[in-house]
Amino acid sequence: MRPLDLDAEIIELVACQPPAAPALNLREMAFRKDSWAPAEVDELRRLFDADQSLDQIAQALRRGRFGIADKIAGLGLRRNSTRPWSGLEDDDLTRQYGCLATAQLALLFGRTCAAIYARASILGLTDGAPPAWTAWEDAQLREGYRLAVPLQQLCTLIGRPLTGLSARAAALGLRHPNHPSGWSDAEAGRALELAEAGNRYRAIIEQLAAEGFPRRSLAGLGPQIRRLGYGRGWGRPWGPDEDALLVRAYAEGSSLTPVRTRLGRTTCSIRWRSEYLGLRGSHANRNGWRTAPDWSEADLTILREEYGRTPTRALAARFGRTKASITTRANVLGLVHGYIRPWTKDEMAALANAFHHGIAIADLAAALTRKPASVSKFATKHGFDFGRRALRGEAPTLLEIIALSAPQTTAV
Repeated sequence: MRPLDLDAEIIELVACQPPAAPALNLREMAFRKDSWAPAEVDELRRLFDADQSLDQIAQALRRGRFGIADKIAGLGLRRNSTRPWSGLEDDDLTRQYGCLATAQLALLFGRTCAAIYARASILGLTDGAPPAWTAWEDAQLREGYRLAVPLQQLCTLIGRPLTGLSARAAALGLRHPNHPSGWSDAEAGRALELAEAGNRYRAIIEQLAAEGFPRRSLAGLGPQIRRLGYGRGWGRPWGPDEDALLVRAYAEGSSLTPVRTRLGRTTCSIRWRSEYLGLRGSHANRNGWRTAPDWSEADLTILREEYGRTPTRALAARFGRTKASITTRANVLGLVHGYIRPWTKDEMAALANAFHHGIAIADLAAALTRKPASVSKFATKHGFDFGRRALRGEAPTLLEIIALSAPQTTAV
């Protein structure tokens, strides 16, 4: 089933009103001055949609702040607020974070789940035991699975990690329309859990096999968990809380993986936003958490000069790196190895001239800055059998070989 990408402004998939109080027999009751009139409720909705703070709404309606918050929660109102956090809100979040579900906190504060998580991270708050799932969360989960919403987008919408989402779906008997064919719920959930922890696909395959699951190939694992929506963002605008969390991560040199997974952002999205905020290159671990030393300008100069001329194994030993590190950096720099460098017209002309003027393969290879074995193989494939030839005292240059008279073709 084709995944349904959520619109950037969606804050819930299906409305879920709080359960109404049980109906009782009607009886007379005294008039209450604090009862809500229909006009007040309409004004509350208008101010709430206009992204007014709870204090501003309370002042406009001449009611207490906690009474406003209680009424908003009772009406089930949600919004994507971009207001700065007040000190009172920070205090409330510190007191309630970890005790209530993120979705419930988002309802109380009139913000998105991603904003709640970002602010909690900035305040240094940590999750305790996961709170019980609310009816609203279950409703969004059921609707998201029905519509084949990518799992990463559902995690961001509901405010739960991927592992918690998969576990809850299994408990409710839900199966995603893009669930891999032939995979059990346990295998798919475990694969997503390992992927969220930052394991590479090969490591996931080995771990699943060690745990008794069928051994999957790379081609069988990667596309399947991507079809479920792992790692897939949804293009919504960045909020000030998310920006603040990203700035803090760069300032402290902390891992960007939680920013990516809990905020539902892709690696490319984080890279783009960090560049927009002027953060690129300022992270303490700008090269990630690899143990190899940084490449200096002197190292890069040597690599540009020697790559393709000196064996890769020798270069790796010289720099104290692996062969994979050498080839990866060369690829980043756009360097082409002699074995795969395409032949130019001048080089083809030099090949023909060298063959007809008795120049040895070794001298020709030196002029072309290629390996003799590579030149010999290429020449044989194109009908030039050099055989054994004596080396010249002074090897000719490429220009000298090209300047030799071209071979004459005999007309038939």
